[in-house]
Amino acid sequence: MNQNFAIQTIGILGGGQLGRMMALAARAMGFQIIVLDPEENCPCAEVADRLLKSPYNDEVACLELLQACDVITYEFENVPLSSARILESKLPQSSRLLEITQDRIIEKEAIRSLGLETADYHTIRTKEELDVFSNFFAQNPHKTFLKTARGGYDGKGQFVLSGPEDLSIFSQQHYNPDRAYVAEKAFDFDMELSAIVCRSARGESKVFSIAENIHRNQILFQSIVPARIPESTRKKAEEIALQLADGLNLQGTLAIELFLKGEEIRVNELAPRPHNSGHFSLDACLTSQFEQHIRAICNLPLGDVSLVSPCVMLNVLGEDMEKLDREKIGKHKLHLYGKKEARQGRKMGHINVLEKELNQCLESAKTIL
Repeated sequence: MNQNFAIQTIGILGGGQLGRMMALAARAMGFQIIVLDPEENCPCAEVADRLLKSPYNDEVACLELLQACDVITYEFENVPLSSARILESKLPQSSRLLEITQDRIIEKEAIRSLGLETADYHTIRTKEELDVFSNFFAQNPHKTFLKTARGGYDGKGQFVLSGPEDLSIFSQQHYNPDRAYVAEKAFDFDMELSAIVCRSARGESKVFSIAENIHRNQILFQSIVPARIPESTRKKAEEIALQLADGLNLQGTLAIELFLKGEEIRVNELAPRPHNSGHFSLDACLTSQFEQHIRAICNLPLGDVSLVSPCVMLNVLGEDMEKLDREKIGKHKLHLYGKKEARQGRKMGHINVLEKELNQCLESAKTIL
């Protein structure tokens, strides 16, 4: 077989919208797709060649995926480590990167070990550490986000502490001694940014345009690209992304959430896969984050990530579906994920609003939903 076509089948662990968009990009490049997911009607199954309907921790199913595929990727970071280790020989993203990003404490330690700044934080792994933090917090009250070290997204598994009375309520009603927590001092940032970086095994790296992110109810509402930041800040954010990619020996995609205060940038969280805030790339870049991810895990030359249009990406949630009007969307780009049930806060799709100027994108975005 021609070595350029040695990889024919890509396995995807996880069948959500990110897996679906990975699969669509891969199919356009001529790859076959096998997805492993416990849901028969998962979004990725509609566009895959084959579905292995099984729990993620099913060792037999993982071994079947391993045998059937040339390379394997995951679309979310809560994949069981045991499964990732079974697939390790064909998993360029690696189980080690999962291990780091699945635990907020380990993640922060890894970020700081590379000389980068995070929010100030306390670790709470035991009741004794909770007591130590309680004493500290009583003397130094400040707004704090108390998060489970593992699991949780879009605000789930988080508690906001405004004073010692909130910590007392948490300790009495929510604290689980079998779980670890991280208490992050709220950082009074001016803007939240994200950087999406892809890196191949050959060490080639590309960073997408830095996005400016706005949240509502702790769920991403819109991403504005290019971010409204000075050139020096953009370069610094790109340098942080490249530093993390090299320091973590990335193969694949890494999304980096950043807090900006003046000229200071702190790293918030990492996601070792394509990200909601990178969806603008589907229509506004020469190469999307999904195509780039496939290129990276297959160790192919990376594509040009130049921005060809400013963009405002709008998330479409379950509660938006009834008022979704294709006529109002007009010339802009609608992407729906094939989910059967619309629920409050559930991401059903997104819209990329494209205009010649960024201020026109922002104005158009106001009228669509």
